[in-house]
Order: sequence, then structure tokens, then C-alpha cells
Amino acid sequence: MNEPQAKIVAALENQGDEYLTFRLGDEDYGVDILRVQEIRGWETATRIPNSPGYVKGVVNMRGSIVPIFDMRQRLGMEVRPYSKNTVVIVLRVKSDRGERNMGVVVDEVSDVLSTQKDRIRNTPEFGGGIATDYISGLADAGDKMIMLLDVDKLLNQGEQTESENEDAA
Repeated sequence: MNEPQAKIVAALENQGDEYLTFRLGDEDYGVDILRVQEIRGWETATRIPNSPGYVKGVVNMRGSIVPIFDMRQRLGMEVRPYSKNTVVIVLRVKSDRGERNMGVVVDEVSDVLSTQKDRIRNTPEFGGGIATDYISGLADAGDKMIMLLDVDKLLNQGEQTESENEDAA
């Protein structure tokens, strides 16, 4: 690598990672901004019979059927009515079956957080009673901590359970 290339690589490494942050109640969460496909206002989704409560249904987005999850319910939080600030963040999610878009309903979008890897802390161990597999780390953002979510683990969790059940049968 020549000197100009090394400077470019060093500059890119110093930029760190960026996360789209959003709020659920009083808590701040973040997702890798490279996974965000779009942000749109809440619109009623077509319900799917016998789906879990956190699945609000599906919407047709330019010919693509996208499942919509309520992030509050997915994380086991208190359900609140949607407001004018409620938005759907459409994310690109990876699984064993490939990539697909999924929407998550959140209270409101906050900001874009730029941070260095050394400012992201590991999730503390809480014991077996609290599932933290879907939290990829905790980012220090001034006077608050932002929980960074692993969208692949969080949104594929039900799918993994189904495939594990199929394997056990």
C-alpha cells in the first residue's frame, strides 16, 4: 500500500461507524446505518392471521411485500398507541435464507450517531434470565448510553426457533 492509500485507509478507520438512533419510551437504541433502507411514517399494515402479536402485518413497498414488526412488543416493552412521531424503519436483514427487508415500528427517530469502535462497550452479563443476544454493544453518547441492536439476531429470532423445532422433529 502506498502512502496516499494508507492515508485514505487511516482516514476511513478514524471515521468509525454510524448508527441510526431511535427512541422507545425513555430508552435510546441504534442500528447500523448501512442496514437502513428507508424511514417512513406509520401506515396500517395488512394483518397476517395467527402471527405473533409483535407482527403488525405486511405492507407493499414498490412491489415488495415487507413484514412490519412492532419493536416495543418485540422487546417485551409496554404497548403504546402510535403517535404522529411513530415511524417505520425499513432494514435489510440477513439470514440463512438470504437478505430481505423488514420494517420495525419505533416511537421516533432521534439522530445519527458516529462513534469509534473503542467507544462501544460489550453488553454486561445479566445471567440467564435476561436475553441480551440481540444487543451488539453499548455506545457512549455523551450523557446517555445507546443500545446497539443486532438486527439479524433480533428479527430472525422467531425464524431460528421455528427451524430448531423443525430439526428436533
